[in-house]
Parts: sequence; structure tokens; C-alpha cells
Amino acid sequence: MPASLEPLLRPRSIAVIGAARKRGTIAAEVFHNLVQFGFQGAVYPVNPRASVVQSVRAYANVEEIPDAVDLAVLVVPAAQVVETIDACGRKGVRAVVVITAGFAETGPEGAAMQQQLAARARSYGMRVVGPNCLGVLNANPEVRMGATFAPNFPPFGGVAVCSQSGALGLAILDLALEVGMGVSSFVSIGNRADVSAADVMAYWENDPDTKVILLYLENLGDPAEFLEIARRVSRKKPVAVVKSGRTEAGRRAASSHTGALAGMDVAVDALLGQCGVLRTDTIHELFDVAMLLSTQPVPKGPRMAILTNAGGPGIMATDACESRGLKVPTLTEATRAALREFLPAAASVGNPVDMIASASAEHYERSLRLLLEDPGVDGVLTLFVTPIVTKPTDVAEAILRAARDAQKPIVACMMGSQGVPEAVAALREARIPTYTFPEAAAAALARAARYGDFRARGEHTTPVLTVDRDAAAAVIGQPLPAGARGRWLPPDEVRTVLEAYGITTPRQAIARSGDEAARLAAELGFPVALKLIAKGITHKTDVGGVRLGLRDESEVREAYLAMLGRLHELGRTSDMEGVLLQRMADRGIETFVGATRDPEFGHLIGFGLGGVQVELLKDVVFRVAPLGTLDAAEMVDGIRARALLEGFRGGPVADKAALADVLLRVGRLVADFPHIAEVDLNPVIARPDGAIAVDARIRVVA
Repeated sequence: MPASLEPLLRPRSIAVIGAARKRGTIAAEVFHNLVQFGFQGAVYPVNPRASVVQSVRAYANVEEIPDAVDLAVLVVPAAQVVETIDACGRKGVRAVVVITAGFAETGPEGAAMQQQLAARARSYGMRVVGPNCLGVLNANPEVRMGATFAPNFPPFGGVAVCSQSGALGLAILDLALEVGMGVSSFVSIGNRADVSAADVMAYWENDPDTKVILLYLENLGDPAEFLEIARRVSRKKPVAVVKSGRTEAGRRAASSHTGALAGMDVAVDALLGQCGVLRTDTIHELFDVAMLLSTQPVPKGPRMAILTNAGGPGIMATDACESRGLKVPTLTEATRAALREFLPAAASVGNPVDMIASASAEHYERSLRLLLEDPGVDGVLTLFVTPIVTKPTDVAEAILRAARDAQKPIVACMMGSQGVPEAVAALREARIPTYTFPEAAAAALARAARYGDFRARGEHTTPVLTVDRDAAAAVIGQPLPAGARGRWLPPDEVRTVLEAYGITTPRQAIARSGDEAARLAAELGFPVALKLIAKGITHKTDVGGVRLGLRDESEVREAYLAMLGRLHELGRTSDMEGVLLQRMADRGIETFVGATRDPEFGHLIGFGLGGVQVELLKDVVFRVAPLGTLDAAEMVDGIRARALLEGFRGGPVADKAALADVLLRVGRLVADFPHIAEVDLNPVIARPDGAIAVDARIRVVA
């Protein structure tokens, strides 16, 4: 597939079909830009009503062009696009860019035309970008292709950009020019009739011009394909994305804990995290991280040194770093001693290193060298506030001298106006990323450190699990009741499924009267838990449907009658189907494991603190199935309350490997049975010697 995009991004010849003579229209600007920006191949205007377009001989149709055509750019009315695709196919055109709008974005009729467009292109073996897009661009001097209607052409560099929005694509190209960020190539994918973000990522994976990949997306297309390709590409090159649609409006209603916690944006974050893609909130943040990762080494850790000539900005930078997960460690005594040898007595040689306002360019150079040599430092943030005594350009030159051959990332904040623009230009030209304020620099460093952590992890591996799929299928495959859209499995069937997949559950029994409950409890052995089984009641604790630590038969009878009485008060006595008795599990930490099926992303697997606090605290992390061994381990370590699993204040130490195993087995279960809608294991008691699913629910749909 990547090779099939070669005619799109490195064509030898281009036909602009619909090229117009009059400047100021999209059709005219696309052709003008190809000529004006110096495309290094042949450009052929196609216009049935003109023999010459902008001083270049025109052709009535693409098939009249005497030479081979690699790429055609279509700027014709929507009703003519399909027939134009046919003409391109007969000509042997290998790729087309459809600038024209009026397709799927307009409704069902437009969507049908778009499907027809894609089908015709596939029949000729052509790749399609668009429709409804800005175009494509390759800034390599050997290509110089500006097949867009954007008025500007960015400088050449190592950043590749894909935008789903044409309007934002225009803004991105303008911003690249403004900050001087070099672009390798740019693709506006529009409605994605064919070429997707995953496709261009796969192309850029082995593109020698591309060092960093930036994406603006409104949706991910095929999430499974995106996950597979992005996970692979991110191992080689940083990928950063702005993904729109973060609001609560995207959250769907669901009855289980897992469904209530897993909204659309949670799924996006989970998938992007799994494949190492860095998510930013804004286009500016996207550029901030790109400027760093395209010019500097990837940090090997989160430990940052801060060098400043003013105390206030140094404090701001420290807060910004720490709040984003970076560390501002104490420097080694050797580093501090070396700094004291030449800095003023009033200077602070901790971290941040505050050289005070009298700091000279020489102070910057010598201090920066020492910080880069400190073994406890993974990167350096330099801050400069314009004083009277030191020129910003002198400081910039000092930073550049110290940064020569550095193996750690360096970023700079140049704050002020007098002389600062010249200093910023000098630093950026020498590939030192500069920012106006410390917060932006810290955010970029934090994302770069996160990427470094991803690169340092092991490869994604699929676990080998022993399961009894046939035993689970005998339960899960039972037909639904007439007219039902789904069903919750009864407790005995849930236990059968979990045991078939190697998930430990406590000894249990089902009773339908107080006396039967007392007798079965005695057989199980005290203490026991009593849990209500009732139609339509999802959260049993809300109606007093859970009693724990019952010590004898009389307590069991009393608890049964209390539950029955509570249902009577609610007018739901007829909903009671019995009670579930379980031998009380040994003391441990209550955790939660769940799965929910998202219509776009497939199954999401969740892990967090369990019991009644799961929805209160929402300390839950998600991943998109299928899970790898590393995914499961990172989920267990990813909750905010991780310390509770590690023996916080003398508490029990959880068997984290056992918890990860439960996650992998739930992931395998939903992969084997895609019609499982939801799984809730809450709580899963984590102990030093394993994990046991004390309460479990599974819902299947047609």
C-alpha cells in the first residue's frame, strides 16, 4: 500500500483537470501554484473550452495528453467527477486528487456518488485523495509539488502533515511558514473515499524526508487499521495528533460500570496511548511538539534541568514541568560545585539554576554545558528574560555553542521584545526549538518524554492463554428470548464462562428462599456474602441487595427477608429471582475489570479501583482490544491509586501479574465472542497470591 502512494506524493507528471484561465478561482490557483512553486515535473492543464491556460498549452481532455500522467488533480463539478475518473482510468493515471466538494458531506445522495467514485477508481487501480479536500504537497526541492489552492508554500523540512479538514490544512500550512517549521509533505484527505490517515502514515514510515508525522483528524476511520499501523510507525518516528470531538456530548448511555465510564473520547485516548501517538489539544501544541521532536534527540527520561536569568520564570517553568509529569531533580554535587566557581554568589545553583539578571552570555554557555553533562538530567530548558546588560543574540550564540553535538534535548524560551526576534530566528535556524513562555516548552518536553518512554518499552506481544472456548460458547451461544435485543447471563452461566476462560471465582450457590439460602450457606462455609438476583436491577447496592460477612444461618435468613422486604417497598417483589451465595473472599484490594463494546472502536477493556467507588472516583484506565501483555501491565500500573496495589501504609500487596492476567483473559473472551456487549467484574479482589472475581455480570446481544 505505501508504494501505491508514490504517484501521489512523488509524481513525474500532473494533469490539472478543470484548470481555469482566470486567477482567483480554486481551479486556477491549483494550476498556478504548481507552476509558481516550481514543480519539477510536467504540468498539463485540461480545459475543454480553452486552448491555453495561464500561458501553457491546454488539452480538451486528459486522454489527449501525449505523455504519461502519474497524478490528476480534479477541479470539476461534482456531477462530472465519476466520468472524469473513467477518463483518467483509460489514460492510465495512477492517482487522483479530487478537490471538488459535494459528496458525502452533503448527505445520502452525495455519499452514494462518493461510493461510486471510489469503486470506479478501484477498478482502474487508482488511489484517490478526497473528495472535498485542499490537495497535496511535497516540499522536497527535487519535487516542489504544490498541488493545493493554499497561497503559500512551506519551507522543506522533516515534518509530514495530514489534515482531514481543508480549512485547517490552510491554517497549518500558514503556521508552518510563520514559525519556520520545515515540511516534507502534506496531504489533505477530506472525505477519505480511499486514502486515509493510516495510509499516509504507512507511506511516511519509510519516507527518508519525514522525521515527524502530524495529524489533524475528526475521526480515526478504521480503528483496528489505525492501531496496527500507528503502533508500528510510532516505533520508528513520532506521530502527534489533534483529534476533535472531546466533549461529553459524545458519551453514550450504558447500564454497566464499564459503559458509564467509557465515552467516545476515552476510546480515542486509549487507542492513541496504545500505539504511542501523542495527542495535543490545539494546533499550536501540535507544532510545539513537532518543533522539538524534529530537531532534538528524544529524551531518555523525564528529568529536566532549568537554566534561567530570572527567578520568576524559573519558578513558572518548574511548576509547568512538574504538573505535566516531568521531574526537576536536584543536580549532582559536582555540577553544583562547578557552577559556584563562576556564577555570582547571589546565584542559585539548585534546580532551577538562577544565574540572576547579570548573567552573561558566557554564563549561559558554561552553565548549559555543565547541565548537559549531569548524569541525572535528561534535557534542559533555558530561559532568557531581556536585561539591559546582555544582548539576546549573544545569548542565542552561546546556547548554540554549548548545544553543539549535545545528546540531550535543549529547548529555549526567549522572553521580551528588544532583540528577541533576531535571537529566536538564530536559534530556530540552528534547530533549537524556541517558545514564548515556559508552559509551552514544558508541555512539548512532557510529550517528548512520553514518546521516549513508549520507545523504551518492549514490543507488542500477544499472550498465549489456555481457554475452553467450547464450554463458553455453549452458554453464550444460547438464543435470545423472542423480541429481546440482548440478555444478562444468570450467575451460574457467568461462572461457567469465567471458569472456561481461567478467571477465578469464589464458591457459590443460588437460593430461592430464606431456608434454602441458610442451608446452602452452611454447605459453602461461613462467612458468606448474599447478593440479590432480580430482573432489571443493575446496581444491587442501591436497593440493599448486597450483604457481606454473614456468620451463621440466622443472619443469612434475616438478610434474605430484608432484601425481600426492600423489594416489596419498591413494588418490585415479582422481580426477585433469588439470591447468590458466595464464600467470602480473603481480604485484599477491591479492583474493577470490565469490557464494553463501542460501535466504532470495538471492545474497550477497563481497569481501576473497584467496589462502589468505581464510578465515584473514576480512577479507571482503558485500552482497545485486542490487548497485548504490555498493554495489560501498563493498565494495572496506570491508575492514580497505584500505590494501593503496592502496600500503601502497610496494606496488602496485590499480585499485579494476576490482575494483568485477568485483563488479558477478558480481552480474549470478548475477542472470541464479539457479540458480548458488556462484562463487569466488580470487585476483583487482588491479593498477594492472586486475584478473584467476586461479582460478575455479562451481557450478550444478537
